[in-house]
Amino acid sequence: MKQTQSNPQQTSNPALEEDQIDLRATLFKYLNHWPVITISVIIGLAAAFFANRWATPVYRVESTVVVTDDPSGTGEDLFRAAAMFRPRSNVDNEIGILKSYSLAEETVKKMDLNVRYYLKGLLKTSQIYGNNPIYVEVDWTKPQLVGGRFKVEVLNQERFLLTFEEPQFSLYNPQDTRYKSRVENPPALEGEYRFGETIESPTSYFSIRNTSALPGEVVYFDLQDTPSLALAYRNRLQVASLNKMASILTLSLETSIRRLGEEYLNTLMDSYLERELREKNRASENTVLFIDNQLRGITDSLNYFESRLEQYRSENRIFNLSQEGNQIFSRLQDVEKEKSTAELQLSYYQTLQTYLNRDDLNNIVAPSVMGVADPLLNALVLNLSELQAQKISLSANLSDQTPAVREINSKIESVKRALQENVNSAIRNNQTLITELDSRIRLVEREINTLPMTERRLLGLQRQFSINENIYVYLLQKRAEAEITKASNMPKNKILDSAQAGQLPISPRRALNMLIGLIMGLIIPIGFISVRDLLNIKLEDPKYLEKEAAVPLIGTIGRNTTGQRVPVFTSPRSTVTESFRGLRADISYLVPNQEKITALFTSSISGEGKTFASINLAAAYALMGKRTLLIGLDLRKPKIAEEFGLTNDTGVSTFLSSQTTWQEVVKPSGYENMDIILSGPIPPNPSELLLQEKFAETMEELRQAYDVVVMDCPPVGLVSETKQLFAFADVSFYVFRQDYSIRENVQILNNLVEKGGVTKIYALFNDVHKDLGYGYGYGYGYGYGYGNTYGYHDEVLLPWWKRALRRKK
Repeated sequence: MKQTQSNPQQTSNPALEEDQIDLRATLFKYLNHWPVITISVIIGLAAAFFANRWATPVYRVESTVVVTDDPSGTGEDLFRAAAMFRPRSNVDNEIGILKSYSLAEETVKKMDLNVRYYLKGLLKTSQIYGNNPIYVEVDWTKPQLVGGRFKVEVLNQERFLLTFEEPQFSLYNPQDTRYKSRVENPPALEGEYRFGETIESPTSYFSIRNTSALPGEVVYFDLQDTPSLALAYRNRLQVASLNKMASILTLSLETSIRRLGEEYLNTLMDSYLERELREKNRASENTVLFIDNQLRGITDSLNYFESRLEQYRSENRIFNLSQEGNQIFSRLQDVEKEKSTAELQLSYYQTLQTYLNRDDLNNIVAPSVMGVADPLLNALVLNLSELQAQKISLSANLSDQTPAVREINSKIESVKRALQENVNSAIRNNQTLITELDSRIRLVEREINTLPMTERRLLGLQRQFSINENIYVYLLQKRAEAEITKASNMPKNKILDSAQAGQLPISPRRALNMLIGLIMGLIIPIGFISVRDLLNIKLEDPKYLEKEAAVPLIGTIGRNTTGQRVPVFTSPRSTVTESFRGLRADISYLVPNQEKITALFTSSISGEGKTFASINLAAAYALMGKRTLLIGLDLRKPKIAEEFGLTNDTGVSTFLSSQTTWQEVVKPSGYENMDIILSGPIPPNPSELLLQEKFAETMEELRQAYDVVVMDCPPVGLVSETKQLFAFADVSFYVFRQDYSIRENVQILNNLVEKGGVTKIYALFNDVHKDLGYGYGYGYGYGYGYGNTYGYHDEVLLPWWKRALRRKK
């Protein structure tokens, strides 16, 4: 016995081959729709192109700010412990300030952005900024129409025509900036005006100046109220920390005009630093204001006692105290100095108490300014200042009812209560200290009483003058320190990089849009094809027959594109004729060594092409010189007579229901070697006729009389007699039609084989017109190893993509 050795390189993997076939089938399924896919891709790319063309380019403008937590500056060190300035800000607080509505509003007002100008191009209308052809001067203290667009057509250097381009206006009322009312019918502003002329109505008050517009030029503009603009810019501004550990903030703004974005961010950062400097200067100004209030009273007293002292010396000719008087005065001066300091601190406590009672937390002066060294009091004032600054920052963006603001208010109230208790205690302590100092002063005054009257009066005047002078000098010193601090104040934060716009727009992303257009152009038709195939119940793929049918798929018959009913005779070089030649060759292998052949054709339902297949197979045998008989056994719905132009007056039903012989009903087909027995008139009992013994005898006679007998039977899925007819056939064909037969019909064939016991039956796929990439094609492309597309039929030039795929095989 010959042993064979397996070669790993030659061993095939059925599963791998199956996957490759499925992949090729899927690819060919979509390539069969290449015109639709190509058109869809072109539409997708065109849509992306025009979207890129019509879209307004958007640029990202960025700048960076360094946030410094540690205070700096010589003047600031003087009041650092007093926390006279805005508290140490963290990055989150600075982000909140930069994104605040108030800062955006200040920036919009500085830049005068309330009027936007436009020019119309070929495809779109674009906003312009800088070098505007006209300038619109608006009086925002009066109501204005905002939101809609005006059209200015320049008539000459002195006159213009004003019309409404987009009259969807709202009325902005400066008395109530929170709400704007819709204006359904704008007042009649349209008309001809002179440049510089005031255009006035109950809802408008503005004038237009010509800066560089030429006659015939058309310029558009709209008015935007400051609250709306500030809110829009605040929402568009993005502020983010460079990273979690850094105190560098990146500001970014997306805009269609790079210059506008750069100027806005630069102005915003300038306003931000100015705001910080104002807050620092406000602390110094509060200190100076408090000291000035104290100085006004002290100055009057100092001048009064100075005048009294000079007058007394002049009148009594006494200019200096005695040695004993100087000693007493020195002790008294020390006690009086302590008392004046205590009284000054008491005045500060009382002022602080007044601020707390009035909720005037922005004007609080630090305790250390007045020499108060109480650490708890200083800490409470510092904490209160920090909380107040946080509240101001949050209130710029949030309402008082938001949880964050309510939490800050709760903390402020808690600190205020603690501070009020501390201030009340400090007032009581100072009052006690002043009482004690008064007692010490009275003791010294007793010693004064021992001095002579003249010296005693001089000492009293000098004492009052000295007290007021010391307080005056002390306050002047503190005022000078506050002025120095104010003069040396610098923002602790600084601009690291000025605003700069990117050279390339971030939107539209042209390459990405083209890619999306390409992908969508592919996905939409492919998805549609996939969904259609998923929902399709028709039999389209011969691979499905191979998998699901209980019998082999013998081959495929291409679509008859010749227009002839019997193309085997009339178009012998066509691909459909070659299909039947291949089927004829297959039958010789299915029933080998058999000179007489009986073939049967049936299907599940009418219209699947069994009659067409039976006629042309019979014709194929006739061309070989075989005596061929085509017998029509579909007694209910006969079609053969119509195909050959015959009259269905006699046939199977005739000789089975009478004494007529089959020889009497045989009709010539009009072609050599081919006869036809039609089904005959439709009988009332077709099933009973075909079950007669006479029919069996007749079939035996026909087999002897002809080389080939082809039976066109009724659909097995509709009638019952076909099941008995399989016994008379050497080979049977169950016909399915592409895109016509439903997939469930395969189960009828399976039941016929598995339950009906039918043998030697094969599936035949008819009317194939979709090349799914298996090699089935439009001709006879499958069989028992010899069903390729050779022959002498007309060659068909394959599409370029099929030729390319074949070259890769």
